[in-house]
Amino acid sequence: MTVFVDASALISMIAGEADGRTLSERLDTEDNRLCSALSVWETLAGLRRSHDLPLDVARARIRGFLAAADISFVAIGEREFEIAADAYEQFGKGRHPAALNFGDCFAYACTTTNSARLLFKGDDFTRTDITPC
Repeated sequence: MTVFVDASALISMIAGEADGRTLSERLDTEDNRLCSALSVWETLAGLRRSHDLPLDVARARIRGFLAAADISFVAIGEREFEIAADAYEQFGKGRHPAALNFGDCFAYACTTTNSARLLFKGDDFTRTDITPC
């Protein structure tokens, strides 16, 4: 199966948060592992903000984790934009209880365009039609 890894899951696994191990175990069951430049940027910002990691340390941890976990980048193009726009309209913050933000809408789009399941932390995506990992 294919999995798209959301920034929330990446942060949890890289930072060693309490649920990071469970997320890592789920990731280990997937054959094809994906992320995007947007999800990785959001991971970097989250590690800097919530875990106070210096930029070079956060960047090195992310790169090391992606390599060790064999996670590949997917491209984001016009199709992803259209699906992200639709996700915002249907599930966006201020519009729906899922309250998807910018990064969430693109994780939704990348998951959809790659026929993947989504690995994430929290309950926002459980309020959508996305298939969780």
